[in-house]
Amino acid sequence: MTAVPSNMLPLGTVAPDFELPDVVSGRQLRLASVKSDKATVIMFICNHCPYVKHVNKGLVKLARDYQAQGVSFVAISSNDVEAYPEDAPDKMQAVAAQQGYSFPYLYDADQSVAKAYQAACTPDFYVFDADLRLIYRGQMDSSRPRNDMPVTGEDLRTALDAVLAGEPVSAEQRPSLGCNIKWKES
Repeated sequence: MTAVPSNMLPLGTVAPDFELPDVVSGRQLRLASVKSDKATVIMFICNHCPYVKHVNKGLVKLARDYQAQGVSFVAISSNDVEAYPEDAPDKMQAVAAQQGYSFPYLYDADQSVAKAYQAACTPDFYVFDADLRLIYRGQMDSSRPRNDMPVTGEDLRTALDAVLAGEPVSAEQRPSLGCNIKWKES
C-alpha cells in the first residue's frame, strides 16, 4: 500500500461544479443541490482503500455530528472500476448501507470531478464555506492504519468548528494521506 499525499488545492478556490449519480438514492445530484449555507464537505473516498476503511467509522460519526449543525457532506468515488471492481457503483451502494453513510455517495465515472478538484488520494477532504470557497483541505486527522493513533477527526473538526463559529480557519493545514486515485489509462 503506497501512501500518496493530497495536492492541496489553493485556499479560496471556488468549488468546481458537478452533476453525478448518487449510488444510494439513484438520483443525479449537482453541487447546488447538496451544498449548505454554512459549510460543505466534499470527500474523495472509495471502497477498497485501507486508509478509508480505517477512518470509516469515525467519518460516519463526524458527518452525523456536523450534519446536525447544518454542514453538508458529499462523498465521491472516482476510481477506475474496470481495474478495481470493488469500487463499482453496486458495491459502493452496499458499502454505504453497511457503514451507515448519512451522505450521498457519488460515482465519478469519467474522473473529471476528481481532476477538477485535483484530488490525489483516498481519503481526500475539502471544506467549502457558504460561498463555496475552499477554506480547508487535507487530512481528517493524523491517524493512519498501523500508527496506533485513534481516529478523532481532529483536523476536520477544528476547521468545521471555526467556520460554524464565524472564525477564520487556520491556514496551517496538513495533507491527507492515502491510496492514490486509480486513474484510467488514457
